[in-house]
Amino acid sequence: MASSRKIITVNNCAALKKELSGLNLKDSIYILFSGSPNNKGDSWCPDCVKAYPVVNKGFEKSPTKSTLIYCLVGDKLSWRDPNNEFRTDPQFFVKRVPTLLKFGSPKRLEEEKCCKDDLVEMIFEE
Repeated sequence: MASSRKIITVNNCAALKKELSGLNLKDSIYILFSGSPNNKGDSWCPDCVKAYPVVNKGFEKSPTKSTLIYCLVGDKLSWRDPNNEFRTDPQFFVKRVPTLLKFGSPKRLEEEKCCKDDLVEMIFEE
C-alpha cells in the first residue's frame, strides 16, 4: 500500500487553521510548532534545530495516512510576546517551542522532549 504521508509548512495561526480545515480529521495529524528561520535559514530556537531530524525520523513510522504540519511561530521577539497568537489561541495554547502534538489527542511533547527519539516515536504511534 502506498504511503500518503505529507508534510506542510505554515507561517501563522490562520494558515494552520485553514490547512486543518482541509484535512480528513480521521487521518493522523501532527503539528510541530517551531521558531521561524533566521536569515541563515535555521530556527532561532536551538531545541527546534535539534528536534527537526528526530521528528522527521519519527514521522516515517507514523500511520500511512498522516500529515505533519510544521508551524512556524515567528521570530524570537514575536514569540516572546505574551499575546503571540499561538500562546493565546484556545485550540493550541502553545507555551514552549518546540512543541509536537497529535491533533485531536492529549499527546504533546515540549522543548527538549521533542529531541528524544523514543518519546517522539510514541507520539507517532497509532
